[in-house]
Amino acid sequence: MASKAMETESPEKQDKPPTVSEHAPNLAGSVITADALGDEKIVIRIQNIASTVNLGVRLDLKKIALKCRNTEFNPRRFGAVIMRLREPRATALIFATGKMVVTGVRSTHNAELASKKFAYIIERVGFKPTDTFEFKVRNIVGTADVGFPIRLEGLVYAHSAFASYEPELFPGLIYRLVAPEKVVLLIFVSGKIVITGAKKESEISAAVTKIYPTLLEFRKAHVAAPLIPPEPPAAQAAALADDETLKQTSTL
Repeated sequence: MASKAMETESPEKQDKPPTVSEHAPNLAGSVITADALGDEKIVIRIQNIASTVNLGVRLDLKKIALKCRNTEFNPRRFGAVIMRLREPRATALIFATGKMVVTGVRSTHNAELASKKFAYIIERVGFKPTDTFEFKVRNIVGTADVGFPIRLEGLVYAHSAFASYEPELFPGLIYRLVAPEKVVLLIFVSGKIVITGAKKESEISAAVTKIYPTLLEFRKAHVAAPLIPPEPPAAQAAALADDETLKQTSTL
C-alpha cells in the first residue's frame, strides 16, 4: 500500500524545490543588489538588523541570568539581561517587562530564528511566552560602494533641503530620503555609502537605486594624485650620511 501511495503522488509535489529550514540559520538576504544604470548592479551588504520582540509575560531577570549560559546582568549599570547566541550569532537585551531587543544578525530570517531561540530558552527557565509573540524589524543597516569618488560640497549645495554636511564634525554627508520613508544615507567622498533606517531589504535596495543617479551627477571628474610625504628627519640624516661617505671614499 505504501508503494502505491508513492506512485500516486502528484508530480507537483515531487518537483517542488527544497525550501530553507525555518530552524536553520541562513545567509540568504545578507547580500542584496540594487539597480544602477542599464544592467549594472550595486552590491549591498547587510551589516546589522535590529528587531524587537514582546513575549507577553513579565520576567525575573535574576533567575534568567543565574540559570542561563552566555548571559550578563548588572542591574546597577543596565536594567536588562544581555544574552548571546552562537548560531545564528545574535545578542538579545531582555527586559523585565517581557520585551526583548535582538541585534547582530544579518538577515530577517536569522533575526526571527534568533528571537524564537531566545524565547525557547526563556521558556525553559519557567517563563512561557504567549503563543503569538510580537516580532518586528526596527532597523536594517547596509553598506555599499558605488565605485567612484563624490563631490560632497556640490551635493550638499544642490540638495540642501535633504542633505547636511559638516566635515569638522563628521566626514560623511547625511542624506535623508523622502521615499522610502525614514531611510537615511551616510555618503562618503570615497563613494562608500551606509544605509540605515530601513525596515525591509527592499527599502535599502530602493534607496540605493534612487540615490545613484544623483551621486553619478556629482562624480569627481579628476582625482588628484596623492602627495609624496616628505622624508622623516631620520631618513634625511641617513641620506646625508651616505652622501658624506660617498664623498670621502671618492677622495681616497
